[in-house]
Amino acid sequence: MTSPGGQRRDPGNIAYRGRRALVLGASGFIGRWVAQALIREGALACLVTRSPSGEQRLRTWPGLRGAEIRPCDLTDAAATAALVHAVRPAITFNLAGHGIDPAEKDEAAAFAVNTTAVGTVCDALVASADDGWSGQAIVHVGSSAEYARTGEPLDERAAEEPETLYGRSKLAGTRALAERCREGRLRGLTARLFMVYGPGERDHRLFPSLIRAADRGEPMELSAGTQRLDFTWAGDVAETLLQLGLSAAEPGEVVNVATGRLTSVRTFVEVAATGLGMDRALLRFGEVTERPHDVRYGTVSTVRLRALTGNAPATTIVEGIRATLDHHGLHWKGRLRPL
Repeated sequence: MTSPGGQRRDPGNIAYRGRRALVLGASGFIGRWVAQALIREGALACLVTRSPSGEQRLRTWPGLRGAEIRPCDLTDAAATAALVHAVRPAITFNLAGHGIDPAEKDEAAAFAVNTTAVGTVCDALVASADDGWSGQAIVHVGSSAEYARTGEPLDERAAEEPETLYGRSKLAGTRALAERCREGRLRGLTARLFMVYGPGERDHRLFPSLIRAADRGEPMELSAGTQRLDFTWAGDVAETLLQLGLSAAEPGEVVNVATGRLTSVRTFVEVAATGLGMDRALLRFGEVTERPHDVRYGTVSTVRLRALTGNAPATTIVEGIRATLDHHGLHWKGRLRPL
């Protein structure tokens, strides 16, 4: 595979060819990228979504034409178990989640999707194992929101003290998976993601909001932008998740998926605005108060990720932003200042 910057990588994902792979939450932002990567590797991917709008997103996403799509409400335990038994996947990628969108605030729904459904899927996988598959049975996608908000350098041993409903329910799901793995019944891991960006993000997120403001010539109110985050290109994340699916991770292990580089929100915004040819006067930094529970962390360790896969996401901010603009049919317009 090739990164947006043209760097050739050896993904070692040939093991997926001809294998059944189940993608839960396939119509979401990262789910579509994982589905695309699996199909590109020759997997027999079954893409699961719970709504007609999700099915439409899958049918119009590049590289998914003709893919098998199945509807399923993962909060329905019987339907979820029946789905797993019917598909009998060699590997499952769980990208289903509730609460990333600020409008999703229902506590019962968050724990139903982010916690209970994880246990249901794991139990069904135990009963439907593919004995000929030597990789992980499930790669569950977690979140940096599961960690404590310390601002300190971060590895997988860091304190888990989430301050948000999303973080608490995701952490409970991570622990449900780990419990089943420790019992020796399941091979699985949790991949914790950080600030993933790229084509397919929800409209409320930072980059789509910038594109919309640039298109309309409207000002965009922003925080001071001093937060330093690990911005990770979506295509890199999908490739890494596939690599982790073939890894020798310990049962129930948590692995951070990140670049290991921090970039301020202000720098990210300014680079994107440059590519969009956006007037800097439209960027109103400091007019939005930082949310009290925004995740803050120091440099994210990729030591364990590199030990398991041999690499870590390497696409630069400039490469990722340029590729996103290309996806939207937008050409890089401005001259980039040295970062």
